[in-house]
Amino acid sequence: MNEVPKQDRFDSEAVKLPAGHPPVAFGRVGILLLNLGTPDGTTYWPMRRYLREFLSDERVIEEPKWKWWPILNLIILTTRPSRKGRDYATIWNNERDEGPLKTITRSQAEQLAARLGGEQRIVVDWAMRYANPSTESRILALKEQGCDRILLVPLYPQYAAATTATACDQAFRALMKMRWQPAVRTAPSYHDDPVYIDALARSMRKSLAELDFEPEKIIATFHGMPEKYFMAGDPYHCQCQKTSRLLRQKLGIPEERWLTTFQSRFGNDPWLQPYTDKTVEALAKSGVKKLALVAPGFSADCLETLEELDVENRHIFESNGGEKFAYLKALNDSAEGVDVIEAVVRRELQGWL
Repeated sequence: MNEVPKQDRFDSEAVKLPAGHPPVAFGRVGILLLNLGTPDGTTYWPMRRYLREFLSDERVIEEPKWKWWPILNLIILTTRPSRKGRDYATIWNNERDEGPLKTITRSQAEQLAARLGGEQRIVVDWAMRYANPSTESRILALKEQGCDRILLVPLYPQYAAATTATACDQAFRALMKMRWQPAVRTAPSYHDDPVYIDALARSMRKSLAELDFEPEKIIATFHGMPEKYFMAGDPYHCQCQKTSRLLRQKLGIPEERWLTTFQSRFGNDPWLQPYTDKTVEALAKSGVKKLALVAPGFSADCLETLEELDVENRHIFESNGGEKFAYLKALNDSAEGVDVIEAVVRRELQGWL
């Protein structure tokens, strides 16, 4: 995206080079938004390719290859693609024939580009860690447009090796193949950034005001991870807890009405607790009739929010006696969401412009 017209490029036409020197584009600053990824389609083979790439990532599954390979290839990749494809089909953007994560990330990049449009040297693009558009393809595209400095912006508010680190790993793999590498910066996590907390609070206030009920309890739910990753030194759990605490305080909600939980567990190992689905079930069985869920760790709505939270957990709540349920949407490409990305980018570009 954001292709630069030839006459506006910062390239060898603007400087004096030796006779016969090939044209070279340089002098621009690239911003690359990075998100998780989405399959190219909901049928078996696109889902299988996506799941294979995702679940083969050693940052995501920290198991010995000899142990994990047969489980992945002989069991998971034969049964899971069809089932997950049906789940994706329920949230699929049929107009664009793509997952919502791709639609939203593209819009975030386009809006950011518009906000930074006063600086001609900047080129904004976006990529996915898994599937398309690939990280390598977009880094090459930025380099071809003259970006000799690139800011990588993983769209994960809380740092985790399985998200932020693997997104950067993929970018570094692309750089390893390049003869003339651009200079690179990586934006850090922004889990406690006042701009981020304020944006979450403003978004939640709007969403809560639109409900026809007042929740008795509010759950801040974050994507889970195996407990052993936390014990190995991953800061994710602590950053999630801090985000949740700061958001609750910003909203002025009493502690007894607010819970922090973790979702999307996979496999048999213990994951970060309390689990979201078990908490939702227990609340309903205890007599809670009105419940709202918010997922502050997701910069864009995706399968884990639109299907797992708004469909599966809604069903769990209502099947166990709950009456009113709401999932409060992520920041997405709202003004508040782009405010956060812009603030992070402007801060991390200091000294480059």
